[in-house]
Amino acid sequence: MATFGDHPPLPDSLESLLSDETVSTLFLKADCPPRVKAGHITELRLEELELPAWDKPTLESLAEELVLTIDQHSHRSDCFVEIEREGCRIVQAGDLRITCAWPPFSEAWEITVVRPVAHLSLSDYELDPRLIKRLSDHHRGVFVVGKPGSGKTTFAQAIAAYLDEEIGAMVKTMEAPRDLQVPQRVTQYAPLEGNLEKTAEVIFLVRPDFVIFDEVRRARDFEIFADVRLAGVGLLGVTHANSALEAVQRLIGKVELGMISQVLDTVIHIEKGQISQVLELKMVVRAPSGMESDLSRPVIEVRTFPSNKMTHEIFSFGEQIVVVPVDGSGSQSPAKKLAAAELARRIQRWTGARVHHVEMASDTAATIFVDESAIGSIVGQGGSGVRSMEEEFGLKIKVKGASEMPRGTKKIGSQAQEWDVQTERSMGGRSWEHGGGGRRGKKGKRRR
Repeated sequence: MATFGDHPPLPDSLESLLSDETVSTLFLKADCPPRVKAGHITELRLEELELPAWDKPTLESLAEELVLTIDQHSHRSDCFVEIEREGCRIVQAGDLRITCAWPPFSEAWEITVVRPVAHLSLSDYELDPRLIKRLSDHHRGVFVVGKPGSGKTTFAQAIAAYLDEEIGAMVKTMEAPRDLQVPQRVTQYAPLEGNLEKTAEVIFLVRPDFVIFDEVRRARDFEIFADVRLAGVGLLGVTHANSALEAVQRLIGKVELGMISQVLDTVIHIEKGQISQVLELKMVVRAPSGMESDLSRPVIEVRTFPSNKMTHEIFSFGEQIVVVPVDGSGSQSPAKKLAAAELARRIQRWTGARVHHVEMASDTAATIFVDESAIGSIVGQGGSGVRSMEEEFGLKIKVKGASEMPRGTKKIGSQAQEWDVQTERSMGGRSWEHGGGGRRGKKGKRRR
């Protein structure tokens, strides 16, 4: 791959638009004035250039000239056509990634040129020595996360260069498309026959110490990430996410709970070119915060690094895997709130009864307030329904009518909405523990 700022001579019409070194992206679209993203990574701005609009024939001609440029510099390993499909072509021209799109893929001709505007070494980030030591370990799974344009790829490049030049590690990359600016000794692999899973199979054969997996996006990418990591290869994945925790949540349902901390133990959130947060994941066996000790289970602790302050817990709760914040404010524990919301959700799903309120009297006892007409269906014949719920949740449960609710009590309606928005997406589709709660869905049909 080309070194930073190195690319073959481009057509003058294009080269002139890139003369400003702060331009990171150039947007050309038929019948629209050119636009650029320019500025420092901490303050990128989209600007419309005071130039005539480009028409379709001009863009078509430019696309043909770019292909000719690539052909003329085929001796360079950093000049090639990366992807060629109907309506789209992506070429790598030195340090430039150029995407051409035309109908039927896009409604009009356009050419987008992306180039790095910063080339940093790991020392430029002034990292905590403990984090550098952590990144130097070939037996870790790391995510570098951030929004598009936040600088996560630049940081990943710095890590690759550090591992290659300072640590002496054998580093490979998996990219689609290949656009990391890494040392010449680092081999960059594309999807083999269009499939990154096949690339992963080759990765195992070339014996790397560390792999950089750029653009982990789709569900299958996360599964490939887990497969490579569990094979014992040090792995750094670059993925889009709004926060470090959100990246962790995306693994849930794709990796079993007991394996999450083995697949991923470090998450680095990049924002405006700087490290915003570092999280580490550890698995322990204990009761989640706020629950009795006899409810012990595997718990993934999410802690800030290097302060070691726990922020969230990930554990199996009933049929689901949940991510729960650890609240040290002294108010009702997140575990109690979780139990109350899950109880309400489960009862409403099983019986169709309306749950007005769930009161967690203690860590081991709850009172459920429902419509008087639904009490019998929830309690079940001889109390069998309540006993089943008590076994499922490890709680002593009482069922009362809504008329017995304490005055001023907030009804579950608004709480249920908050549950849906904040918690449902953090639940995986596959539970680490296979509970049988879903089989009790017919209890609502029993009569008193």
